[in-house]
Amino acid sequence: MSAFHFSGIQQIGIGNPNTDATWKWYRQNFGFDTPVFEEEAEAGLMLPYTGGEKHARKAVLALNMNGGGGLEIWQYTQRELIWPESLSRPGDLGIGVLKIKTRDVEQAYRHCQQKGLNLLGKVQYRYGRPSHFYLRDLHNNVVEITYFDAWYKNQGGLFGGVAGAALGVSNLEKSMEFYKQALGFSQVIFQEKGALEDLALWDDEPRQYQRVILERAEPYQGAFSPLLGPAQLELIQVEGKSSKQLYKDRFWGDPGYIHLCFDTIGMDALQKHLTDLGHPFTVDSAESFDMGEAAGRFAYIEDPDGTLLEFVETHKVPILKKLNWYLNLQKRDATKPLPRWMINTMGWSRVKD
Repeated sequence: MSAFHFSGIQQIGIGNPNTDATWKWYRQNFGFDTPVFEEEAEAGLMLPYTGGEKHARKAVLALNMNGGGGLEIWQYTQRELIWPESLSRPGDLGIGVLKIKTRDVEQAYRHCQQKGLNLLGKVQYRYGRPSHFYLRDLHNNVVEITYFDAWYKNQGGLFGGVAGAALGVSNLEKSMEFYKQALGFSQVIFQEKGALEDLALWDDEPRQYQRVILERAEPYQGAFSPLLGPAQLELIQVEGKSSKQLYKDRFWGDPGYIHLCFDTIGMDALQKHLTDLGHPFTVDSAESFDMGEAAGRFAYIEDPDGTLLEFVETHKVPILKKLNWYLNLQKRDATKPLPRWMINTMGWSRVKD
């Protein structure tokens, strides 16, 4: 294959101290109830970001079958975690915000109030309508609940999966060019600057910001593109001040948002493309990796501020684990979406609390 394609944001990684508790929180509050894999093993390929040593870990990848990306909830099991020294602030370098989509922002806000979640201020408006609001999860990570009009299905509930992420950057123009050239996020759908009211809700001092929200111009392709759907990247720069790096002196896998992962087709072509741009793979599983219930190839690069971006080319995925039914994606046209009935079978493994 001479070209590469993206099927969407596959997942955002969340380092945390207790995978079971964290998954339960996201499952019960936001519907991430469909596991793709659950596994305990050693993380042996991320040595550049784990102190040069292998570490035991536990992980689960969970989806919301209404559509959107998933969550890879990731836990060291035999290492003392290094927590951030303080709560994250807008513009801190790295992944600062997980975006979860909803059909109705105001109703979603009332739902979160009733659940007693840690809301950060009130509902925000764009284009004259309710657009988003913020909260902190059980480990103080910032979550944005945002209106989105692209859905795979309606299986009930107010929420879908991951709709994107907000990243802190040190140079907005440089980062915009990187995400345009590297990943095709070339469409500017929103841009503003100043003392932005919604960001001030989770900052501890008045600051000036620049913000841009980007989408890809090219359509998503591949087996799971209907499920993952379109997504947004929001870039935030603090004006006139330097921002801390969220993972400075900490390991990948320590508490926080550890990576942003894109479901990918054509890894060799992508590798050449990114190398030509000066962002070669820093980690590459090369041969097929096996997560027990899913398999494929994964690789990482760093964006201009060192934020970790993961790319996964899926080779095998469970359809119905009880019957040992797995789909080998290497035996089909990788750019074509799976039939909806086949994607829907993944929901048969939903966990009901």
